[in-house]
This record gives sequence, C-alpha cells and structure tokens, in this order.
Amino acid sequence: MGQIYEASLSLPETDLARQQLQHLPKLCAELMLDGFPLELVDGEASNIPIRWVTDVLSQLNALVSPKNKILVVTVLGVQSTGKSTLLNTMFGVQFAVSSGRCTRGAFMLLIKINEDVRKDFNCDFMVIIDTEGLKSPELAQLDNSHEHDNELATLVVGLSDITIINIAMENSTEMKDILQIVVHAFLRMKEVGKKKPTCQFVHQNVSDVSAHDKNMKDRELLLQQLNEMTKAAAKMEKKEEYSSFTDVMEYRPDTGNWYIDGLWNGKPPMAAVNAGYSEAVYELKKNIIHILGSCGSSANNILEFTEWMKSLWTAVKHENFIFSFRNSLVADAYMRLCTAFNKWEWDFKKEMYTWVTHAEARGF
Repeated sequence: MGQIYEASLSLPETDLARQQLQHLPKLCAELMLDGFPLELVDGEASNIPIRWVTDVLSQLNALVSPKNKILVVTVLGVQSTGKSTLLNTMFGVQFAVSSGRCTRGAFMLLIKINEDVRKDFNCDFMVIIDTEGLKSPELAQLDNSHEHDNELATLVVGLSDITIINIAMENSTEMKDILQIVVHAFLRMKEVGKKKPTCQFVHQNVSDVSAHDKNMKDRELLLQQLNEMTKAAAKMEKKEEYSSFTDVMEYRPDTGNWYIDGLWNGKPPMAAVNAGYSEAVYELKKNIIHILGSCGSSANNILEFTEWMKSLWTAVKHENFIFSFRNSLVADAYMRLCTAFNKWEWDFKKEMYTWVTHAEARGF
C-alpha cells in the first residue's frame, strides 16, 4: 500500500488516480487506533517508504492531539526465537507467528494507555515494534546479508526507548556480533543524539528456575566483551570518551537479563501452554512498565518521533562502511590492513620516485 501511495504522488495533482488515494493515510491512521499494525520497514525492499509513513503518522497525530506522547518498545533477535510470541503474550496483541521467517521488515503497533495510569507513564500511547528475524537462512546466501541485519538492528534500536534483545542460547554469539555493529554505528553517526536506549536481554527456553543466579559469570563476561568491542570501536572513531557498552546503551547485568521457560509443555499441536512461560513474561512486563515510567519525561510526541525516524533512516542509508562487517573485530582488522597497505603503497611510490630520479640523472 505504501509503495502504491508513493507512486501515486508522481502523478499530477489533478489526476483522478492520485486523488482517489489521498484518503489512504487517514484510513491507515484510523486502523492503527483500532489496533492494526503499520509496516514501518518494507520487508521485501528493505526500505522505509518515508512519505507514506510520514503522512500516516501526521494523520495519526491530527486524530489524537493533544494527547500524542509516545514511548517505544522494540524486540530484536535471531529468526525463530519467539519474538512475536513474546510481544503477543506480553501485551495481548496479535502479530503473525509461525516457524521460519513469518515477519518481514518491521511493524509498529499502537497501544493506548488508560487514563488511570497515564500520569505514571507521562505518555498517551505505547508503540510496539516487531522486527523480522536476523541471520535468516533465506538471506544468508546474499552478499549483503550482514548489511541488511545491521541496518535493521541499528534503526529499531535507535527508535526505541527499550529494546528487548531476544536470545536463544545457541545463537548468543550472533546477537553479540550485531550489537557490536549497532554500537559502532551509533558512534559513527553524528545524528544519533537521543537518550540512550535501554537494553533488556531475554534468554528463551531456559527451564532451570535458578538460571539467573548460575549465569552471573556469563552475563559479566558478555558485558566485558561488549565493553572491549566498544573501546575498540571508539578508538577507531577517535571518540575515546566512550569506554564501555553502557556509555552508549543503558544496561545493567543484574537487572537487565531474564530467563524464560519454553512456551509449550511437550510437543505441539497437542501440547499445553506452559504456565511458567506466562508467569516469567508477566514479570518481564512489570519490569518494562517500571522502566517506561522512569523514562516518561523523555517521551516524544508523534511528530517528533517522525522527524527522528527520518533523520535516523537518512543516517543509516549513508552509513555504508561499518554495516558491511560481521562485527567490530573484523572492521578493526580491515582498518589496520588499510593503514598498513597505504603505508606500503607510499613507501613503494617513494622508492620508485627516488629510483626514477637517479636513473634520469645518470641518463643525462
């Protein structure tokens, strides 16, 4: 729909086809108020239809003003780790769920805050952003698969007040690589001047109730590794005032990790829903609500969010260097190689210039 709308804008203003589509942004805004999601990132084209999304959000702002303050919660993770299911359980929404790559791009959904708790949040709506799974096998064969994942992750983390990093134990390394690139990109992009997003790590399919205590060393090791990568990225960008991961993103190892049991007791389709999953998600939800209440003073209105989205997307599109790497170590190795190669090239040219000068002198 967004592509059709943007294509119609190239027609003359008097064209009947263009006039027939002018009501679409308002219609979509009304659907958002009824609980339908809006496609923020086109999953097929890996692009934000800026004019379409801007017009829809402008119409949404006109419908709800002056009660237009929003806070943003995003979920991010590798494919098939239960991101959409987590949001559906936590907020009672209905994002599409299935095995494989069921979500493409990113979808944003509006949740209205009740009047009786609005003063605690200092906002009128909560925006939930569900993203497609990273490291998709479908995209792994493409040359620019790293760029696709890194761009999407940087965009949605930059837009959010809270980012839920959904991790299954077998793919924690892949998520760590992506987080390094996100941090590195934030250091490179001057436009990113927003309040630090808060990270909450959710470890799925962990049945041991004592996992939180037993994995304290692992959490500290993860933070140590992220700190080292942040230092390396800051050194590369000559911004050495950033010495730790928490200088870029808000994260505490003791309160920023959640261990959640599997959704099913047994094997579907005959398996029953695991009550432990719902209870753990409920505790996570209470913590997220508490964090949102503490950052309510930073809530943007819908138009401010729109402008921030446009500037961030522009920055992401123009950042074509760091996104092409798997992680910061690879980027650092590439920079070192380029520096060494440039020195070799300069030394070679200098030697050749000296040799040619002497040869010409002997010839004359």
